[in-house]
Amino acid sequence: MKELRILQVLDFFQGFFRFFQVDYQAMRSILEVKLTMDQRRIPTVFQANGTKPKEGNQFLKMLGIYVLYSLLIVPFLFFGDAYMFQMSIIFGIAFFILMTAMISDFSAVLLDVRDKVILHTKPVDARTISAAKMMHVFIYMFLMTGSFIAIPSVVMLAQHGPLILLLFLFEMFMALLFIIALTAMIYMVILHLFNGEKLKDIINYVQIFMAIGIFIGYQIVARMFNVVEMDLVYTFEWWHVFIPPMWFGAPFELLFNHHHSPGISIMALFTVIVPIIAIYLYYRLMPSFEQNLKKLMNVSITRKKKSRWTALAEKVCCRSKEERAYFKFASSLIRRERDFKLRVYPSLGLAIVFPFIFMFNQMEEGGFQGLGETKQYFFIYFSLIIISTVVHMLQYSERYNGAWIFHVTPSENPKRLYSATLKAFLVQLFFPIYLLLSIIFVFIFSYHIILDLIIIGITAILYTLSCYKIITKVDYPFSKKMESASQGGMTILYFLLMFVVGVFTVIHFVVSLVPYGSIIYMLILAFITWVSWAVVFRKKPAN
Repeated sequence: MKELRILQVLDFFQGFFRFFQVDYQAMRSILEVKLTMDQRRIPTVFQANGTKPKEGNQFLKMLGIYVLYSLLIVPFLFFGDAYMFQMSIIFGIAFFILMTAMISDFSAVLLDVRDKVILHTKPVDARTISAAKMMHVFIYMFLMTGSFIAIPSVVMLAQHGPLILLLFLFEMFMALLFIIALTAMIYMVILHLFNGEKLKDIINYVQIFMAIGIFIGYQIVARMFNVVEMDLVYTFEWWHVFIPPMWFGAPFELLFNHHHSPGISIMALFTVIVPIIAIYLYYRLMPSFEQNLKKLMNVSITRKKKSRWTALAEKVCCRSKEERAYFKFASSLIRRERDFKLRVYPSLGLAIVFPFIFMFNQMEEGGFQGLGETKQYFFIYFSLIIISTVVHMLQYSERYNGAWIFHVTPSENPKRLYSATLKAFLVQLFFPIYLLLSIIFVFIFSYHIILDLIIIGITAILYTLSCYKIITKVDYPFSKKMESASQGGMTILYFLLMFVVGVFTVIHFVVSLVPYGSIIYMLILAFITWVSWAVVFRKKPAN
């Protein structure tokens, strides 16, 4: 077997691992097996293309995506010596991209229990197993980070010089340690407090809150700076010390702009101290973490009771017994499929955040009172954007092999299965979020927007049907392999569907300016939606 170069590099640091009582040779052997297996795993984008990729590490071939992401931060390097602004934004973007990758791609590695059956029968201590797991994640995160900062590093060297580049590389390394340790410790707390199936559900919800927190944090950082006579001015506030991207901007301001205020100095210290403390705590708690991971091996077979909301929606939305049975089936899969929730839930979290992001400027100028006098409640249309993503994912399942049952089940109208699945998605995932947003928007804009919110809700149903007709390429839901659920080739289609949402928004805005226009539009839209749903899912005539 060919020697992996990354392990040869790791050999130079074996003394470091031995200092922390890690069996380096055992850890190296475990890593060698894991990395070799990863080379044989075909990335999602190659599976979706239907072509067999050439031999080699497929993950390395995907790093080009992060090179493209890095172009987002290059413009911020040309803001002169406004280092606090530049670096806070750059690290904010980096935190968002790398933390998202950590949540979506590497949570499964941190929480992997499949190797316990083999490794725990061997003379390998828990600390070594945990170190191998952490290094497995770190190696790939390091490669992703390297790809992400490659082009900005060259630009930074040419624009600001070698000293700033060296500080940037050091801080990016500390940020990477902090991201890995923070994610691990969040899961560590959850593992300590909860058991079995409940734990797995909570992990999905944590991913929603982390995605929301990262996105909100990025928006807050971007609004901490004021423009005075074309110069970016930063004013320290005590609560800035709780925003990690600000820590990593502080050393640049301290060393190169000679801003030696207590607040800047404290945040600069946090850049080094907090990641080291986080990694140390993770190291100390590794044995307990591995012990608690056993809870993930416990399988609960307790049946969850159907909620009143689901029961009511089932009766209202489904007219036939056959469609109700399909609705129950789809609702159960949507609630229980771990991989489906892992891919979809972060998008649902962003659906909650998006409508508010675009109202920040108005809130800063006039507060809630000034906001209530505008028509900015139309920003709630941004919550519809995630519908296309979820409709796309409804084609896939971890247990796609079971789709044969659809072909042998006697049915008067097989299309009712997909009809019931789309209804289950709306009831289980979209409308609970939309109801929450509606309550908040009514509080901000008053009750007179209720009619508009009803119109947007009906639009969501029609838009869901449109996404189904444009995106879905299979006869039955949950019938394709989850690993082939690449969204890389869907980017252009998603953009076009976002344009459709924009068209609905413009039409709604125009008719709202006409007396009784909203009422007439609601009735017409409801009729079109009802007829369209009936036509799309009508029974095919027998041959």
